[in-house]
Amino acid sequence: MPNTTPSNTAKTQQTIEGLCDLVCQYDKKADRSIIEHAYTFAKEAHEGQKRASGEPYIIHPLATAFYLAEMHMPAPIVMAGILHDVPEDTEKTIEDVTNEFGEDVGNMVGGITKLGKIKYRGIERYIENLRKMFLTMAADVRVVFIKFADRLHNLETLDHIPPKKQYRIALESLEIFAPIANRLGMGDMKGRLEDASFRYVLPKEYEWVKNLSKTGREEKKEYLDHVIEETRSLLEESGVDVNVQGRAKHLYSLYRKLLQNDRNIARIYDLIAVRVIVDSLADCYAALGIIHSKWTPLKGRIKDYIAQPKPNGYRSLHTTVFCEDGEIVEFQIRTKEMHAMNEYGIAAHWSYDENGKVSLGKDSKAPEWVTELVDIQQTLDQKAFLEGLEELKIDIFKDRIFVFTPQGDVIDLPEESTSVDFAYAIHTDIGNTCSGAKVNDHVAPLEQKLKNGDMVDIIVDKSRKGPNPDWIKFVKTRYAKSKIRQYSKSRIGNWIKGILPNS
Repeated sequence: MPNTTPSNTAKTQQTIEGLCDLVCQYDKKADRSIIEHAYTFAKEAHEGQKRASGEPYIIHPLATAFYLAEMHMPAPIVMAGILHDVPEDTEKTIEDVTNEFGEDVGNMVGGITKLGKIKYRGIERYIENLRKMFLTMAADVRVVFIKFADRLHNLETLDHIPPKKQYRIALESLEIFAPIANRLGMGDMKGRLEDASFRYVLPKEYEWVKNLSKTGREEKKEYLDHVIEETRSLLEESGVDVNVQGRAKHLYSLYRKLLQNDRNIARIYDLIAVRVIVDSLADCYAALGIIHSKWTPLKGRIKDYIAQPKPNGYRSLHTTVFCEDGEIVEFQIRTKEMHAMNEYGIAAHWSYDENGKVSLGKDSKAPEWVTELVDIQQTLDQKAFLEGLEELKIDIFKDRIFVFTPQGDVIDLPEESTSVDFAYAIHTDIGNTCSGAKVNDHVAPLEQKLKNGDMVDIIVDKSRKGPNPDWIKFVKTRYAKSKIRQYSKSRIGNWIKGILPNS
């Protein structure tokens, strides 16, 4: 399981010895000599190559491997991180890598090589990047972990390349890589990618938020240290074994929240949150009760993401309370296992199979939304995919909500979805014959935006021939829009045939 606190190892000890020490601490099957051999192989292959900074090229693959080791990735994935640029940038081939380090490592390096070859520019490059990322995830999601680590180090060393290229790489990371990391449940990687990109995409805003955050943290540090110590004592006295720590909000996440709150930092209650990490599920709810017995919770600010996890798998209890002197503090309560999953997503749990290949257990397959996207893309040409790109981004990357059927089934939708989106998510026929909706047992307009936890009952009219074309103005999901457009086109086609029978 990965560390539950961020590591600075990659920045303070970037040597192959330090990397091997780190990997061998958590991967008991790791062979130090093979990791060292991968490093020597890559170093010799990259001999004479320099980074834009003038540093030896091997610094980059070594840093990539360190980022993977910080997430406690097993030795084969770390080795693939060391070797990831060898086939693309040197005379060595994927076959050479496979012959030297085995099929599993060779396949991961081959996946990275394919992912890196983007021959387009502008919007076509953007689309091709999306296509390749989804196809790669569907084939072997481990390759994407390596790509994230590779991209993070590139972002953190952008200073030595031209400004236009800096902006392109950073924007691509902000719009593609970070949202995918989020959907894979990799909260730590998502935050780091966003913050590293933010600096180049919106430099003025970055400096403003950085200074605002620093001032806020400095002002609250002494008070927060007191709250952390008091919380620890309170829970330990009640017999709860606990780790209590402060968590500063990532800068880009803070920026987005400031925009939603009139740029008023006083309205941001989780600038620095208190994380309470316990041993068991029962301890989570016990800790919540103990905290509420000490401090008064704010109305409407208690969120149970354990009973109802976020679509990316995030689980935690959140509560915001009035502490001493009227200060408002947010607490996030979770088990150690939940914390690891929240930080590293499907990368958090892995094992070796009988052939020595690394498996991610029950989560080794790509998430269902990835395979669905691959199917969609394979049926679309470039023009159609371009036309649907914004809708696609809404479906995948926008914050999600859980909505319930009357039978208690959960439907996962993008934020701001309507009852019509809900109807189409259940079945095309339900969407096409939808004539009304009840939300939480009350009749509601079809265009009303649904909220997390709503119970929706669709009223159907079986005599109805198809959807109302005007619904296209308010539906949010790509699927609902495509079905409404499809019906509208067929209706126009039938109308033309009625006028021109021989057309």
